[in-house]
Amino acid sequence: MAVQQGLLYTKDHEWAKVEGDTATIGISDYAQEQLGEIVFVELPKVGKELGVHKELAVVESSKAAADVYSPVAGKVAETNSELGTKPELLNEDCYGQGWLCKLAITDRKALGDLMDAKKYEEYLQTL
Repeated sequence: MAVQQGLLYTKDHEWAKVEGDTATIGISDYAQEQLGEIVFVELPKVGKELGVHKELAVVESSKAAADVYSPVAGKVAETNSELGTKPELLNEDCYGQGWLCKLAITDRKALGDLMDAKKYEEYLQTL
């Protein structure tokens, strides 16, 4: 199971890549592994305002459906439309082509509550 350096993680297995005032959001390798073969992704609408830990997306797999929560407060600036026809990108490249959406960060305070890669790896060992 891979944990990518340079990202911030939640205990719900979402990741955020923060660049300036934008956060790219996705699910971790652990999350996609637990879900199994992903068959559908419901993404938020561009322009939607999200608070910290509010439902961002729904990911459906051959095993279950899972909510994905926003690790930061922000406004949806862009979604990964490729997931509409290729949801398997979440399994194949969860830290790259399998990103879910980009948020314009509206409140940076929550970033301090997220784990860096080292802390997330330590957290995974407790599961």
